[in-house]
Amino acid sequence: MDRRTKRILLSILVFLLVMWFLPVFWPYRIRIIDALTLQEAAGYGVHIPAWRVLFEPFLGLLLFFNRSLYALTEVPFALAWLFAGYLIWMTVRGTTWRSPRLRRRWYGGRIVDIPLVAGLLLTLFVIMIFLRLPGNTIEKKSRDEILVTTHCHTEWSHDGLISQKALWRWMRRNGFDAFFITDHNHHDKTLAFVRRQRAGGWPATPLVMCGEEFSGSNHLSLLGLQYDFSTLGFADSTAVDTTHAQGGAVIVNHWFDGEHMTLLYYRNLGADGFEIENTATDRYYDRNIYKKIKKFCEGNGLIMVGGLDFHGYGNVCSLWNAFRIPGWGEMNQEEQERSILRVLRDHDQSKVRVLLYRDRPYYPKEHLWYRPPLTLFAYFRTLNGWQRLSWTFWMVLLAFVTIRRFYLSGEQKVLRVSRWFAGAGLLAALFLVGLGVRFLLKAPAVRGYNDIYPEYARMFLSIGGIYLVYVALVVLLRLRRRR
Repeated sequence: MDRRTKRILLSILVFLLVMWFLPVFWPYRIRIIDALTLQEAAGYGVHIPAWRVLFEPFLGLLLFFNRSLYALTEVPFALAWLFAGYLIWMTVRGTTWRSPRLRRRWYGGRIVDIPLVAGLLLTLFVIMIFLRLPGNTIEKKSRDEILVTTHCHTEWSHDGLISQKALWRWMRRNGFDAFFITDHNHHDKTLAFVRRQRAGGWPATPLVMCGEEFSGSNHLSLLGLQYDFSTLGFADSTAVDTTHAQGGAVIVNHWFDGEHMTLLYYRNLGADGFEIENTATDRYYDRNIYKKIKKFCEGNGLIMVGGLDFHGYGNVCSLWNAFRIPGWGEMNQEEQERSILRVLRDHDQSKVRVLLYRDRPYYPKEHLWYRPPLTLFAYFRTLNGWQRLSWTFWMVLLAFVTIRRFYLSGEQKVLRVSRWFAGAGLLAALFLVGLGVRFLLKAPAVRGYNDIYPEYARMFLSIGGIYLVYVALVVLLRLRRRR
């Protein structure tokens, strides 16, 4: 066994020792907190599926970075760190070849692989953002509370990427008992979906309720709509009054995103409350604005809720509203909906808790470029014993593969790396093209409602097609050289 292999094995051993002892001496326990008190929410815990633990080094890391406080900024920075790591590895590894011919071949192959690596990292980003990864789920121990979201979208919104039935399945998997669909500026498709469930089209849990995200001076969630009407040309006051006339409630969505009009304006308008959290992009926003909204709502008797604002892509689920409604299971669907709307219309904050998934300490949105190593460190602090066993298994497997490399010649080692990058690049290119085709086939069914399917279809087909051509050229070039 050569020195290089020994160093690799020693590194793996040191990593395993740190990984095992870090959560023991510096743990960070994953928990569900109340967003209004910032204290742990009694009656709730976190469940990590066993099959997911088996693939912890792969799924666990992806999910942890997906849950970053400012994921859309932090994840690209993390991928940039990986790309820089590849360049450093390529350079340092090349200096170890004693044969000038192998050294030239190594550097030539790795330079050709640079676009392949960039494509692999882009594909990883797409997987994290556009695939609905099955993350950890909430555990509810209270019988008198139900989990609700007041804000989410389907493909019938101009920016949604999930069907109504798939959204229902996603909500069920993430522990929700009920949810409002709030597609942008219309609710006819949602109302039809609600009526199909009420007619027994599929199980009653989670309960689907009709809403609409109305784009006025700010985005307003009109909740509990009972009949179809057009809000086109509505003033803010008309939208609020029309919703209230049906027994519904109005929530001001993500006011902190631009602070359109004043808080007082929406109180005088008749809004029932505000979103105090929204996880569509970042999991947190400026805490000074948070305190401003919280103080205003408490002083004016308005309700505060969390807006999941799920569109079928982006962050995994990390926000729930816990409504205290005793006897929920004995109610019929109409009574269940009225009980939720009653809490919102009564502005009864004592019956609503906004729950957040917390797996790392809070930090502000400055200097995120250096966060990836700290996020990685934070991840290992959260691991339980089963997750550490999973890491150990995969690292031992890596050590076995490393030992086997000792028996390969220098020529074989160079060829194996080239084949790995080419094979992975081919799979990534096919994935991007396949995703583009899927979006392209979905677009006609929602034409006139959805802008994002054709837009992303063109983008993924273009990028994936170019990437596929490059991979094919690399494979052909290497096959010719082998001859």
